[in-house]
Amino acid sequence: MPSAQPPFDNITRQWLDLAQRRLDYYVALYRSGRWKHYYTEEAMALRMLDVIKAVRFWAELARPRRGDKDDIRPAA
Repeated sequence: MPSAQPPFDNITRQWLDLAQRRLDYYVALYRSGRWKHYYTEEAMALRMLDVIKAVRFWAELARPRRGDKDDIRPAA
C-alpha cells in the first residue's frame, strides 16, 4: 500500500535524524573533553555552529506543512 506522505518527507526526516545524531556526538565529545585531542577551541566552536546549522536546516525542511496555498511559492 503506498504511503500517504510524499517520498521526500521520508528522506528529509532521515537526514534530520542523521544531523541530530551528529549533533549528539559532538555534544558528547564536548562534554567529555575529548574534543581537545582533535580540535582547537576555535575549530570546535566553528564545527559546533556548522552542526547546529545543519540540524536547523533539516528540521525546517522536515517540519509538517499545512498544505495551504500560502505554502506554495513561485518558482522564479
